[in-house]
Amino acid sequence: MKEKKTKSFYRCLECGYESVKWLGKCPSCGSWNSFEETVPVAIRHSPMLIPGKNATPPEAQPLNAISMESERRICTPMLEWDRVLGGGLVPGSLVLLAGDPGMGKSTLLLQVLASLSTRQKVLYVSGEESRRQIKLRANRLGVGDAEVLVASETTLEAILELISAHEIEVVAIDSIQTIASSLLDATTGTITQIRHCTDRLLQMAKTQGVTVIIVGHVTKEGIVAGPKALEHLVDVVLYLEGDRTHTFRLLRSVKNRYGSTNEIGVFEMKDRGLEEVRNPSQMFLAERPIDAPGSVVMATIEGTRPLLVEIQALVSYSALAVPRRTATGFDANRASLLMAVLEKRLGISFAQEDVFINVAGGIKLREPAADMAVCLALMSSYFDRPLPHQLVTWGEVGLTGEVRAVGYSDVRYQEAIRLGFNKVMVPATTAEQLKKEVKPRSAVEIVTVKSLKDVLNNLFK
Repeated sequence: MKEKKTKSFYRCLECGYESVKWLGKCPSCGSWNSFEETVPVAIRHSPMLIPGKNATPPEAQPLNAISMESERRICTPMLEWDRVLGGGLVPGSLVLLAGDPGMGKSTLLLQVLASLSTRQKVLYVSGEESRRQIKLRANRLGVGDAEVLVASETTLEAILELISAHEIEVVAIDSIQTIASSLLDATTGTITQIRHCTDRLLQMAKTQGVTVIIVGHVTKEGIVAGPKALEHLVDVVLYLEGDRTHTFRLLRSVKNRYGSTNEIGVFEMKDRGLEEVRNPSQMFLAERPIDAPGSVVMATIEGTRPLLVEIQALVSYSALAVPRRTATGFDANRASLLMAVLEKRLGISFAQEDVFINVAGGIKLREPAADMAVCLALMSSYFDRPLPHQLVTWGEVGLTGEVRAVGYSDVRYQEAIRLGFNKVMVPATTAEQLKKEVKPRSAVEIVTVKSLKDVLNNLFK
């Protein structure tokens, strides 16, 4: 009798979408060439709970009877790390730390564990490095004497035994792609293994109260190898971002069940690891040129933190049939839209001009409040006239050229004042809000604008 052939299927490497046939583009996440063939894998030993026949039925407790007295967050001396997590690690939580190769994920993780080792039992599990390699990195970071338990292991069951045997309170696994369970026949690093191992770690974290931090890598080709498929399983998702040509690293929270999302922490990569940047606004503006056309300071909000960043624009004549359009740290499509608004409403033509937009410091702006700053930088470079050095601006620009108000204006204003800026250009609605919520200083000039025409008349008469 012939054995029944097991049918394979195709799964998207980025989001986990499954299809019976290969697809060039994933209908779920829109990524191209991300499907790989997968053979269904059966777990050899799977415990089954039968309703009504369990020896110890699960417990349920009223919400008002749950005590929070013993629920304290695990804090570290690294204030930027605790800020992103909403005040520190929560016992029994599962945290995913992802990012591009070379961003410093392992460095940051080892520094965090070293700071926790004085008060907690911590374990660092590496599937990529030996214990001696970890020791070399720890010596370079200046934490070689920390009481951090180190293991080089790739089997999930062995890791779980280590955690139980040493009564570990915080464990870090670097990385989840290198861990495999002996209960599965799937290859290490496949979506099946990654999701199964993460699920087992999640169960262990919730039942034993162990805090688990797992590292997820992004491949050099730009494919998210696992983390995207795990975001719905974990409690917190952190992304370590940055430009390799810059020393700054941004730790961004994109999911947090215990705190605010879109919070960021700012670090600087140095010889002895990642160091916190307590005043990022001053750091981003340290090398800002004076009286240079195309440069403007914008007050942005990252999570609950105000930041002052410099936006630069360069508009120069182009001999090409199709002029170049480049935007670094700002959405290129949004930049094209703003250029179209300037051309239509103010008559500024970019048809024969190369346009380059850059956010200094390697930071990426995602909020519409950067619209007016980008327009000011473009206009300054186009007319070759520098803007006032002590000017700060923010605001959203509509398709008709109107300037709209954005949130957190009081926080932006106070950050600008703290760093010594004495001129603020904001939408008219924002100026009215500032007069109600904060008391504007007499030495600070607030310029109100309703449209880009007002901006043109105020600064480029």
